[in-house]
Amino acid sequence: MSKGKLITGVLTGIAAGAVLGILLAPDKGSETRKKIAKKGNDLSGSVKDGLNKLGENINSKYQNIKDGTKDLAEKTKEKGAELKDIYKPEKAF
Repeated sequence: MSKGKLITGVLTGIAAGAVLGILLAPDKGSETRKKIAKKGNDLSGSVKDGLNKLGENINSKYQNIKDGTKDLAEKTKEKGAELKDIYKPEKAF
């Protein structure tokens, strides 16, 4: 199971549990609506935080790959120049 599916499942379960807990509580309708709205805001804040962390993680990994690719390209270019000097074809003239 991927991490994304796991996180989605956990967040869905938390949201469903919170809504059911509020709906089954013996409060007036207006109080229940306020609680649902507050829980929704709390949950959306948690989701935003999680997505921001995920985005930062992806960006960090992208930068690492990008930097590694640049380093590899430079090393390949240097090695190619070395090999060119070593195996320089002799002129047939």
